[in-house]
Amino acid sequence: MADTEMDIDPPSPSHSPSQSREAKAETKSSGSDARTSAGATAVRSIEGWIIIVTNVHEEATEEDLQDMFGEFGTIKNLHLNLDRRTGYVKGYVLIEYATLDEANAAVKGGDGQELLEQKVNVDFAFVRPPPSGKAGARGGGGGGGGDRDRRGGRGGGRRQSRSRSPGREDDAED
Repeated sequence: MADTEMDIDPPSPSHSPSQSREAKAETKSSGSDARTSAGATAVRSIEGWIIIVTNVHEEATEEDLQDMFGEFGTIKNLHLNLDRRTGYVKGYVLIEYATLDEANAAVKGGDGQELLEQKVNVDFAFVRPPPSGKAGARGGGGGGGGDRDRRGGRGGGRRQSRSRSPGREDDAED
């Protein structure tokens, strides 16, 4: 697979660089609909768009959830996690939709609705956190490995501060 080259479509001549920037901005603005209440951007899982429904009544059934969330679109998968000991719902459900529009409709339409006399909270399950605004936030801490080289490996220069094993005579010379 590494031997084959990937075919890349050439850019269309009708778009100028300024138009392509506008198209990117338009794409970003259309993706902004998929935001959580905290401002994080929703991310698609491998198979589809997954939402999480919390504060679900312990006696809710799959049929109750299919009825409530089926009106927003075709549900690809519904995972109702049960407590092994009691057999009741643990309080959350994961629902997968094929398209972003369906998942968005479910988040907006289902959040705050009542299911078995209990208000449920609905949001996207997988999100990318909002940008923090710090310049070096993406790169991690960095520079943490320098101490090991300076000490000479596994504490080579710190031998005297280490405690000695009882009964070992050869360490007494240090």
